[in-house]
Amino acid sequence: KLIEGRLLDERDVDPQNLISVVVDRAWARRFYPNQSAVGKRFKSGGCTACPFTTVVGVLSEVKYDGVDQPDQGTVYFPMNGGTFRYLIVRSSGDPLSLAPMVRQAVRELEPAAPLSNVATAAGLVAQSLLRPQSLSMLVASFAGVALLLSVIGIYGVMGYYVQQHLKEISIRMALGGNRSDVARLVVGQGMMVVIAGVLVGTAVAFAATRLMSSLLFGVGAADPLTFSGVAVMMIAVALLACAVPAWRAMRVQPAVVLRNE
Repeated sequence: KLIEGRLLDERDVDPQNLISVVVDRAWARRFYPNQSAVGKRFKSGGCTACPFTTVVGVLSEVKYDGVDQPDQGTVYFPMNGGTFRYLIVRSSGDPLSLAPMVRQAVRELEPAAPLSNVATAAGLVAQSLLRPQSLSMLVASFAGVALLLSVIGIYGVMGYYVQQHLKEISIRMALGGNRSDVARLVVGQGMMVVIAGVLVGTAVAFAATRLMSSLLFGVGAADPLTFSGVAVMMIAVALLACAVPAWRAMRVQPAVVLRNE
């Protein structure tokens, strides 16, 4: 998409004219911040003996290096010589169905020109995302297993806590304690450990964000919304894991427990 200036045309192919180029927005911001890059002149590669190159237009960025890579800037030169070219075709239907017609059109214009490496934009994006998506799925699988083990562990610990403190809970209820007090006791004991674990886990995860930065794009490795969302989810799941032992403690019959002691 053209943002500023003009696109390359027949005038820029004339060898008598100065070399004209079109750059993308990332290149313009990198070399000419806070000003327009159109009309600026430079010498390619720092070559002092080379002729000046003039910027005639600025385009939006294109992710040539992959959607997960930062925009370093791209410069477009006129098609004057070279050994290969890219042909981009826009279609409202299935783009691969147009491949035979495009091959035929290229063959009619230049019989010796081969047309290879046909791909769709969606396919290129999917190929670029294949590795980070696979690693992300692997990490998500481990996270799911860890969450399940955490739930089982919390449930087991709190169930054991209730079993070991049946006599104490029965005496409390026999002396007038109500069931809601017992539930708060059990849930409170479990959530104290969970909240401490969440705080420690958040600190460790924040320290390890650099290891995850290569799998992310469009979101920071230390994204506060993600950290807070995971912490809230862990606390909510732990609360559910504590609910069953708390419910069992609420249904304790003090007379039966004390008689069997």
